[in-house]
Amino acid sequence: MANAYFKVPEAINEPVNAYAPGCEKRASLLNKYKEMYNQAPIDVPMYIGGEEVRTDDKRPMNPPHDHKKVLGHFNYGDKSHVEAAIDAALNARLEWSELPWEQRASVFLKAADLIAGPFRNEINAATMLGQSKNLMQTEIDAACELIDFLRFNVKFMTDMYKEQPISSPGMWNRTEYRALEGFIFAITPFNFTAIAGNLCAAPAMMGNVVVWKPAETQVYSAEVIMKVFKAAGLPDGVINMITVDGPTAGDVVFNHKDFSGLHFTGSTGVFRHLWKEIGMNLDKYRTYPRIVGETGGKDFIVAHKSAVPKQVSTAIARGAFEFQGQKCSAASRVYVPNNIWAEVKEDLVAQMSTFKMGSPEDPSNFITAVIDERAFDKIAGYIDFIKEQNDAEIIAGGNYDKSVGYFIEPTVVVTSNPNFRTMEEEIFGPVVTIYVYDAEDFDATLKLVDETSEYALTGSILAQDRYAINKAVVALRNAAGNFYINDKPTGAVVGQQPFGGARGSGTNDKAGAAMNLMRWISARTIKETFVTPEDYKYPFLG
Repeated sequence: MANAYFKVPEAINEPVNAYAPGCEKRASLLNKYKEMYNQAPIDVPMYIGGEEVRTDDKRPMNPPHDHKKVLGHFNYGDKSHVEAAIDAALNARLEWSELPWEQRASVFLKAADLIAGPFRNEINAATMLGQSKNLMQTEIDAACELIDFLRFNVKFMTDMYKEQPISSPGMWNRTEYRALEGFIFAITPFNFTAIAGNLCAAPAMMGNVVVWKPAETQVYSAEVIMKVFKAAGLPDGVINMITVDGPTAGDVVFNHKDFSGLHFTGSTGVFRHLWKEIGMNLDKYRTYPRIVGETGGKDFIVAHKSAVPKQVSTAIARGAFEFQGQKCSAASRVYVPNNIWAEVKEDLVAQMSTFKMGSPEDPSNFITAVIDERAFDKIAGYIDFIKEQNDAEIIAGGNYDKSVGYFIEPTVVVTSNPNFRTMEEEIFGPVVTIYVYDAEDFDATLKLVDETSEYALTGSILAQDRYAINKAVVALRNAAGNFYINDKPTGAVVGQQPFGGARGSGTNDKAGAAMNLMRWISARTIKETFVTPEDYKYPFLG
């Protein structure tokens, strides 16, 4: 039995490979991409306990940029598989929760090193193929961010365990941090492989057991995550991956007495529905469930009259169009003062004219495809709507084609209406809308930014005037959980900018911070008295 406090390896952000032309790592990753593209179609099982579960219902996995290609199939389950996953989790719960913390830490530190080393190309190539991320976006997400989540969460866990109460003379007070009494349900999105890995791993690291439902369009890389966890020695049943219909899973999970928490990233509408369902079932649960969610965004860039035009246009080009705008944090509404608008417009259109669009196999492609036909049709519908309006015009992009892949041109809309539909509704695609305001109406514009959207995820201010920057920081304090000064509103790094927003954007429990891990524990305070009283009489009774 261990009788020492162990110091964990220092958490340092994983270096991002640049993949410059001619470098060995670039060639290695592209070779892996080609190998996985050309291999025989794979069959992805559900992982329930120690079993790889397959069914007769096989669903195809297609690259969004090449949707006729079949990478393989995943096995679609039903109610019985959800029940089996819950049973497997609960069967593993006691032994896992009682495992010493350093043993749990070791599993996930090993997983981080496996991703940094032998699995790096595989998890990156799977993300490029299954989610159409270009080479750099994939490296940042699938490899580096997931590595960072795993390593920094170990640090946060140990820092948390070290936090202990003071003790008065004659007693010893201590606090232990228990896993929740039940199982966690993790629902993860398609757009970040790292989020998928973190949402199931973070509760598990704290001693919980998890039923994980990845997005159907992310199963290709989700299977690599499960392979990594198994290779790292994660015991069977701690994380169980199921691929089933959402309502089917919810009907079982949210009616189960041992449901103890929801870890969610996805749409605001779905999250609100799930919260209501949990609320309706409160009397069924052994304990009040923890609900953690990061949802939508209508993220903004505000430029002040003192801003440098080329910096504004670059923030738009990167912030709105990296990964085709399929980020909760993507810039989708921009406020530009009229004194710099002409220069911003000219440079933005010029930069966008150099964008290349196509398969992520070609590293020169900045833009690839949106995730699936449903997303394509939704985004194309917005573009068609814009073309019919009198108070908005498209100044760049506006075309789309799904004959080979789900390709939509990065599209810039300029509107004279600050409440135009695309200034208010989340599109989740490569469409950004710009409102040009009177340069002298900065204060009123800040109020407009704060009141326009139901969301409050990310936003940024670009200005050279320090008073203007401070004014924006104060006026927009509730408009964004992640706020950027002289930068685009995307690219949060674990351990540096913990991520999450409030209002309609979620519970702001900050993935990549200790506060998120605190949601997956239940503290117990223990007081030990050394000399126990033997008479009820206090001194004041004398």
